[in-house]
Amino acid sequence: QVRLVESGGGLVQAGGSLRLSCAAPGRTFIRYPMGWFRQAPGKEREFVAAITVSGGRTNYADSVKGRFTISRDNGENTVYLQMISLNTEDTTVYYCAAAIRVVDPGPVDYEYNCWGKGTQVTVAS
Repeated sequence: QVRLVESGGGLVQAGGSLRLSCAAPGRTFIRYPMGWFRQAPGKEREFVAAITVSGGRTNYADSVKGRFTISRDNGENTVYLQMISLNTEDTTVYYCAAAIRVVDPGPVDYEYNCWGKGTQVTVAS
């Protein structure tokens, strides 16, 4: 089972930026599509962004399009989520996920079957 570890969360002022990282220590995930999701307390997990194995195709939720950028460095076994123009509605826990068994996952969490523990992003007004 691939283990994913997120980092890079923290507290930032509205309008600021953060870059989240997702690493797979000791394992390679170059064969897997990767995604970022987020989940606020009491709410369902929400799709944020996804990237194909090669990195040649990405997909974003409408709420983050133009502000967030997903990328990957397969040589470093790391996926990134660059976030700019953050607002208070972006405050939540962000999770990295790998689609181990689905070749072309849609923007839904049930097609991803390996998850990290999450990293908290807090945007202050």
